[in-house]
Amino acid sequence: MNDYLEFTAQIKRKTGIDLSLYKEVQMKRRLTALRDKKECKDFTSYFKLLNSDQDALMEFLDRVTINVTEFYRNFSRWDTLQKKVLPLLLKNKKTLKVWSAACSTGEEPYTIAMILNQFMDLKDIKVSATDLDENVMKRAQVGLYPERSLQEIPDTIKQKYFTKDGTTYKIDDSIKRCVTFKKHNLLSDNYDKDYDLIVCRNVMIYFTEEAKDEIYRKFSQSLRPGGVLFVGSTEQIFNPSQYQFQILDSFFYQKG
Repeated sequence: MNDYLEFTAQIKRKTGIDLSLYKEVQMKRRLTALRDKKECKDFTSYFKLLNSDQDALMEFLDRVTINVTEFYRNFSRWDTLQKKVLPLLLKNKKTLKVWSAACSTGEEPYTIAMILNQFMDLKDIKVSATDLDENVMKRAQVGLYPERSLQEIPDTIKQKYFTKDGTTYKIDDSIKRCVTFKKHNLLSDNYDKDYDLIVCRNVMIYFTEEAKDEIYRKFSQSLRPGGVLFVGSTEQIFNPSQYQFQILDSFFYQKG
């Protein structure tokens, strides 16, 4: 067994993260760069470092979990959510059960809450937000963001929900209260049921086809009939019917 394969087995035992379910070329390149930065000659010595140095382990977890996001990322998709998808979901319901999966630093679940506020009172909005990386969720709970994270937000929304604080923007506590953060591993943990909307964007591209297939099946099982899965702009599902999905719009799939 080469030292990278041994490393992935050790990491799975230590953290529960199965690196074999990620595309190997991309992940190995990312981790080799991190290993070399730590001046470890191979993955065996790198694992020893992770075992003895908590900061190095946290940096490793940050690198493994992909944390690139911003508010209203790909604005036209969120416009479709607001104008087409949510009115459909709210036809016979006053509130929705919503999950933001792989939520990173919180821009996505907070975007969902801000859009839902166009339809209902803040006190009626509850968004479950999950991620594998507890560090990014701690940053999400603080709710401070650099200007670049807000570049796609309409000015009216920015003025309503954000306060400028030096070089950063603070999201309003009323929006923060709508979102609950919890650690969750999409590849190994149980999924809750009866969601009206699941948003999981720009993370599936890093997984193998087998891992994607399993996650899409679990998402389908987690949605109520008529519920909707919203995916990223590079994550089109090519055979949605195998997951009991039909295409509602580009990157929106409704469970039959």
